[in-house]
Amino acid sequence: MISKRLALGAVFSVLAAATAGAQTFPQRPITMVVPFAAGGPTDIVARLVAERMSTTLGQQVVVENVAGAAGTTGAARVARAEADGHTILMGPMSTMSFSPALYPNVAFNVLTDFEPIGIAASAPIMLVASKNLPGKTLAEFSAHLKANAASINNGNAGVGSTSHLACTLLNNRIGANPTLVPYRGTGPALQDLVAGNVGYMCDQVTSLMGQVQAGAVTPLAVLAPTRSPVLPNVPTATEAGMQGVDMVVWNAVFAPKGTPAPVIAALNAALRKAIDDPMARERFLQLGAEAPAEAQRSPEALRAIHAADVQKWGDVIRGANIRVQ
Repeated sequence: MISKRLALGAVFSVLAAATAGAQTFPQRPITMVVPFAAGGPTDIVARLVAERMSTTLGQQVVVENVAGAAGTTGAARVARAEADGHTILMGPMSTMSFSPALYPNVAFNVLTDFEPIGIAASAPIMLVASKNLPGKTLAEFSAHLKANAASINNGNAGVGSTSHLACTLLNNRIGANPTLVPYRGTGPALQDLVAGNVGYMCDQVTSLMGQVQAGAVTPLAVLAPTRSPVLPNVPTATEAGMQGVDMVVWNAVFAPKGTPAPVIAALNAALRKAIDDPMARERFLQLGAEAPAEAQRSPEALRAIHAADVQKWGDVIRGANIRVQ
């Protein structure tokens, strides 16, 4: 009986300590890990929200870039961190949804080793074609691709990238099997698209809108439920007559598994306030990104969206037999 009382006492002491820690959170600066190099879309979003979260939380939120292995190095670091809310992850959809199928031996479980906090921003994928490729609409493009796939190159930002998987879904929907040309990032793939060395590619509006606005490539469709505010004249795939090819890329904040609920709530509240800041919203718009709708802002909403994307894109990866060397 005494041992049971001691054990219960120990449990209550741990819970009390955790509650006390949550009530005084944050107790020191917070590290927000970005699992890619500085300067990319995920890093830009992280720095925008970190600055504003710092003001709300009363402690600095410091962005730290931990690049490597398609984002899994930085994510693994957060998964192993102390679950007190002082180390969090700005997790891109690619790392958090694709890695279970792409990397069978990844050092963490995306669904069970993290606590969702909230989505920071999202951006739709867009299909663009070389000016040399016939067809100015999605229907014309699809017909030409299906009839001439053997002679058309489909560029992407690398095997397993959002660029690769979005066009894989599209190619499957059209029933075409073009030559896939992976590059080391969106930049070089886009350069070859403009030069006419590849026929088409899919990537974030954020990365493509400059060349679209310059008239260097042909925008065919936004692969999202709604049009992009920065390219309002480009129809969605559904509007252009094709369903089931949507891909909206998100960046979201996660904490290590076991982080106390009050801490998650405090971080979520600070994130909500950050993305509602008028200057942040304006910068998102300039990037071709958007803050999430109210219904998508809670940890529970992120949990559901995350789980659905893990399933959806896992099926695409396995169905296309995609392997990362």
